[in-house]
Amino acid sequence: MKTWALLTLFLYSVTLSAQERITLLFVGDLMQHQAQIDAARTPQGTYDYSSCFSLVKPQIQAADIAIGNLEVTLGGQPYQGYPAFSAPDEYLYAIRDAGFDILLTANNHCLDRGQKGLERTLHQLDSLQILSAGTYRDSTDRHHRYPLLLQKNGFRIALLNYTYGTNGLRPKAPNQVNYLDRRQMLKDIHTAQAWRPDVLIACLHWGNEYQQLPSHEQQEWADWLFAQGVDHIIGSHPHVVQPMEVRTDSLSGDRHLLVYSLGNYLSNMSARHTDGGAVVSLTLEKTPPTAVTVPRIRLASCSYDLVWTGRPTLTGKKNFILYPVTTPTDSLSAAARNRLKIFTESTRKLFSKYNKGIGEQTK
Repeated sequence: MKTWALLTLFLYSVTLSAQERITLLFVGDLMQHQAQIDAARTPQGTYDYSSCFSLVKPQIQAADIAIGNLEVTLGGQPYQGYPAFSAPDEYLYAIRDAGFDILLTANNHCLDRGQKGLERTLHQLDSLQILSAGTYRDSTDRHHRYPLLLQKNGFRIALLNYTYGTNGLRPKAPNQVNYLDRRQMLKDIHTAQAWRPDVLIACLHWGNEYQQLPSHEQQEWADWLFAQGVDHIIGSHPHVVQPMEVRTDSLSGDRHLLVYSLGNYLSNMSARHTDGGAVVSLTLEKTPPTAVTVPRIRLASCSYDLVWTGRPTLTGKKNFILYPVTTPTDSLSAAARNRLKIFTESTRKLFSKYNKGIGEQTK
């Protein structure tokens, strides 16, 4: 796990030697349905999720910053899956041990356990020194933590996080949730820009569930955010992957990554297209300043990998396990291999038709 420290002006930093490149990794929805909770339960009554991330842990830990969408609360017992998620604390321990640095909490399930669930989730994240963005105890907490500004490898990265809604629930005062609201978002963007970050990234919980193509509303939001100066956009919520593209500014030549939906990362969903997701890596590069130029930040490269969730009913394993789709499948049952193949081929077909400027990671 990478160690973070609080700086003045509420900046987060890691003390490392300055470098000219930094790699960020984004994954989709980290969920906990009842079947996952039941599978992780041990004879002693505790929960063990370590095997879930065993095959993807090296990739997560290789990134300079790894970010995931935490689509559950840590609201304490009784633990429960859909529709009011409350995951065991051991789930968060496994996420931390896998190498995640930042978890996004603005999503439609963040109020599933009300005020207690929101606040306890933030307490657990803080206790494990996992940074978060999207939900806050009160306005003072939000002011101190948001926008989330990171410093690492000589880069300053501002991170924004918003959700379209919270399943009809509203936060109880003084709690705060970041909703998609142009007036507030513009204020947040201006606050972040005043800190002069090298890059500004918006992570949005948006779109229509189970739809493989982005909605007109998603496209409008993306255009608006780019027009306000956001550099890259990463989306979640539909529970299926949606296309991604790299846009090139015709004047500056700057490249901007847009990912409409990463899909599920770890869940018990089994319907077609929902049993896997995309993992996106983007590498930023800083051109050193000269006597007459300032440092220039560019998107040096970006790519995606596909991961599939092996459910115990298919794999025969005790727990749910994340499988990179390039993993040798000799040890999997014929049924598991077939489901992995269906997810992989259908996703690659979608991406081959709609993706622009971003390809699958070559091994």
